[in-house]
This record gives sequence, structure tokens and C-alpha cells, in this order.
Amino acid sequence: MTQIPFSRPFTVGKEFQYIQQTIENMDLSGDGAITHKCHQLLEESLGVPKILLTTSCTHALEMAALLLNIKPGDEVIVPSFTFVSTVNAFVLRGAKPVFIDIRPDTLNLNEEKLESLITPRTQAIIPVHYAGVACEMDAILDIAKGDNLAVIEDNAHGLFARYKGKYLGTMGCLGTQSFHETKNFTCGEGGALLINDPQYIERAEIIREKGTNRSRFYRGQVDKYSWMDIGSSYLPSGILAAFLYAQLEAREQIQHKRQRIWEYYYRNLRDRATQWGIRLPVVPEYCEQAYHMFYILLPSYEERKALISHFKERGISSVFHYLPLHLSKMGQDFGGKEGDCPVTESVSDRLLRLPFYNSLTEADQRRVIAAMEEFYAARS
Repeated sequence: MTQIPFSRPFTVGKEFQYIQQTIENMDLSGDGAITHKCHQLLEESLGVPKILLTTSCTHALEMAALLLNIKPGDEVIVPSFTFVSTVNAFVLRGAKPVFIDIRPDTLNLNEEKLESLITPRTQAIIPVHYAGVACEMDAILDIAKGDNLAVIEDNAHGLFARYKGKYLGTMGCLGTQSFHETKNFTCGEGGALLINDPQYIERAEIIREKGTNRSRFYRGQVDKYSWMDIGSSYLPSGILAAFLYAQLEAREQIQHKRQRIWEYYYRNLRDRATQWGIRLPVVPEYCEQAYHMFYILLPSYEERKALISHFKERGISSVFHYLPLHLSKMGQDFGGKEGDCPVTESVSDRLLRLPFYNSLTEADQRRVIAAMEEFYAARS
């Protein structure tokens, strides 16, 4: 029996061609010609003043924390239902994470709880666009503006998705992207910082180049470069950029495939969902999603565990997602306790992600759905 993995890396055709060209041109280190082609494609597609590739979304978030001058004693508001990088980037600068619960529909940061968590020490709000479906950015931005807070969008899941016509990642002062192998567009490990407020551009280049103004030197703007600020090495190699450029060029093809997969799941599970007592993803009509994943919410932790086991016996890999950060060891060190984020705690126990990758076939999806039918038939 052929195994159906949860995720599988993919190529679209020109990755090896561009990598070969990059090697022949000896464009191996960061910020060469192929990197700038990625920058230009993303900037023009998204309408962003400046985009810088990074070695990961984690590093893009760390750059954001540096650009905002986050320091010990500051607070940042982050959803408990996210990957640890969203929090670590700011904790590394000495900030205290203030965990906010999520909405029960989109599983995004619950904007209605924001104002009660803002204190004189709050510096930033970090909305995470879960599954590539937009947070309620109008409300978040209004609250942030009223309290003079920065908004950094963690858009690891949502490249090319939109909220009321605006691309995710382009509405806060900064946005971050991921090109990890599980994402819609990949180079194995990689990320990008979207700089929507031009005041951050020059310093972002310095931070990304180990605290030096080497970018200005390469452009001929200064005759030598030197140490200007704190920073680190956040540049991906030209080989990674070459792989990524091929993927970005094929963005419409990739998104069309992922839309087909997502809609097949939704169409074939929609009528069964009520009968089985499960819930499918919610996408508001004003959100154009990224088709990053397809998840279901089961009634209980026990049922999820049983369904994962049932899938595994039939050669199908399915996985849960984030554990509540406020209940982790580090989260509890920052004062998190059970009951702080009840929706997060409930969703974390019940969410299950179905196999989802670009080469997933309808035959494979039929196997997944047939396995679910078998599982629920046995329980009725």
C-alpha cells in the first residue's frame, strides 16, 4: 500500500536550471543577482517598498524585533496558538510575551481581547494569519494606531492571500514570510522581511549585513563599509534564492493546484461534517486565502487520537498542530496558566491537519475521505 505523507517537498521545473546558472555565475553568497530577482518579483507583486530575503521566517521576525528596538521590560501581544518563533524573536530581546486567545472561527488572534491586554509597556502586536486566512486587520490596526503600537504580521502561512483586497503581510509596519519546505513556496529553509514603512529600510539592510553598511558599499554609495549597528548574518545563499525564484515564477500554477486540493476536501467533506460532528475551516467572504492547509476540528482529543491511529493503519499521515504556548514550560515562566486562553486550549486538543501538498492527487484524497467514512461508520 502506497503511503500518503502529510507533506512532501516539490519542484516546479526550473529549480535545477537556476541553481546551475547560479553556480556557473559563482553567485553563491547572499544578495547576488538571483536574490535581487526574488526581491524585485515580490516587491512588484505585493506592492511593498522593500523586501529582503532571510535565512528563515524566524530570522525575519528577529530582524523585526531589532528594528523596533525591543528591550527588556517591553511587552508584545502574541497569540498563544502559533509557532514558537513568533514569540522567541521578541523574548531574545528581553520582551515579555503577553498571550492572547484566538477566535473560534478563523483561529486567528481575537481582536476583541486586545485592548484589555495593552499596558504602558506594550510595544507591538503580532497577528499570525493562521492557515493563510487573514486576521481582522482593520480592527487590529485601529487599536494599534490608537495606542501608538507597532504591528508585525507573521504571514508564514499566507503569501499572496488577501484581506479586503490587500495582501497579507503588507498592512503592518513589517511583515514576515516563510519558505520552509512545508510552505506553498519553498527553498527548504528561508524567509523574507516585508518592510512596509520606508523608515526601516536603511537600518534593516545594516542589521541583515552583520551590522555593517555593506549594501550601500556594493551599490557604490560609500567607498568603504564599516560596523554601524548591531546585526547578524541573515542572508540566504544564492543557491537557495535560485530554488525559490523558480517557485515564485510558478506562483499561479502552484496556487491553482493548492486551491484544487483544498476545494476537493471542502466539497467532499462539507455535507458529512455535521453528521460526523466535525468542523471544517472558516474563511470569511472578504478573505482570499492562501490554500496553505486543510484542517478539521474534532469533538474531542480522544476522537482525534483515534482518527490519527485509524489513518496510520491505512498508510495515511495526519498531524495536529500548535500546543498552547502559554502552557509550555517557557510560557508558564512568563505567567501563563491553564484557562488563560480557553479557545486555544480547546482547539489545540481537537485540530487535525489532513495530507496537503502540491502533488497530492484526487485518488489520494479519495483514500483519505474513504478512511474517514470507514472510521465514522464504525462509530455510528
